[in-house]
Amino acid sequence: MGVNHMRELLLLNISGPDKTGLTASLSSILARYNITVLDIGQEVIHNQLSLGMLVEVPSEFKSAPVLKDLLFTIHTLGLQISFTPISDKEYKKWVGEQGKPRYLLTLLAREIKAEQIARVTSTVAQHNLNIDTITRLSGRLPLGKRHIENTKACVEFSVRGALKNENHFREQMLAITDDLGIDIAFQEDNIYRRNRRLVVFDMDSTLITSEVIDELAMEAGAGEEVAAITKQAMRGEIDFTVSLQRRVDPLKGLDESVLQKVAERLKLTEGAETLFYNLHNLGFKTAIISGGFTYFGHYLQKKLNIDYVYANTLEIEGGKLTGKVLGEIVDGKRKAELLEHIVQKEKISLEQTIAVGDGANDLPMLGKAGLGIAFRAKPIVKESARQAISTLGLDAILYLMGFRDRESLRKRK
Repeated sequence: MGVNHMRELLLLNISGPDKTGLTASLSSILARYNITVLDIGQEVIHNQLSLGMLVEVPSEFKSAPVLKDLLFTIHTLGLQISFTPISDKEYKKWVGEQGKPRYLLTLLAREIKAEQIARVTSTVAQHNLNIDTITRLSGRLPLGKRHIENTKACVEFSVRGALKNENHFREQMLAITDDLGIDIAFQEDNIYRRNRRLVVFDMDSTLITSEVIDELAMEAGAGEEVAAITKQAMRGEIDFTVSLQRRVDPLKGLDESVLQKVAERLKLTEGAETLFYNLHNLGFKTAIISGGFTYFGHYLQKKLNIDYVYANTLEIEGGKLTGKVLGEIVDGKRKAELLEHIVQKEKISLEQTIAVGDGANDLPMLGKAGLGIAFRAKPIVKESARQAISTLGLDAILYLMGFRDRESLRKRK
């Protein structure tokens, strides 16, 4: 049992129905023999326990009496156990793997199918990465009839190893996303993961389901023409500032009361209220950085308790819109600068920020943030951003931050 006869290393695997006090009973036996626990891990799935322990039996105790005592207790608890002797060489190799890069691979969908897991884990294996742990972050799904559009499923894989070709790996994951209608987030597991401090959002088609400028244009009778320009701008086909001026022109002469009318019919994106309620209660700062308009940003600020709002200001004279925008235009470049501005104000690092957006003008901001998320984004944005969410609502961002459903707070009605 190992070349060194001074001690014995044993891997214990225990499985069976979970019971209260079970781990306490087993570790109490090990305690009698002055045993050192070198590694321990436990999972319970549907009340079935799987417990693994790597232990060192000191030289004064041979493993035989320990095993005998363990077997007796295991039998009375109705469990199974297997013992695997570990050589010093194997143990040293295991210790030597310490410090290898770790990544988190998060699968998000309305429900998770075996095919999705099979495709993802096969790709992980192709790149010689090892899966250490698999954790379900979402709540339990009910059986029978369920409204699939309301369900959320999220499984997180902790993956270890040196990734030789990250671009190829990401391309393969993107292909699985396209084929199987699932979101796959891949991020380095580092100290910043649970140490984020600020989350910034684009507004139109991100926090709300519509593009405000298109809504205003509809009121001015120029809906279709403006919506077409908006689509081009969001896909990155025309310069944002040029597109903004072309879209604001037709608003000239519109009564300012229309702003309130449009604001009141804005629809929040799925999961927005849950996300902001959690972020606020967890002490995060939040911001809107938008190429849209301050009037609507401030309307949402009150509704969702948002700390900062930066957007464009519509010029109003004599109670009418002039068809002009005041001051510096918030375009893609300006969005990234405003993110940096808030970071300095809050005395945090860019690594501690999350940025969420859907259009080409969001890319500079997404690239600058510690975690950039393309949300229900245009294809060019989805391909360029490091993370993308398309299948679930905004509250899925909590999963990428490592929060489970059971840790998330529900807004009281």
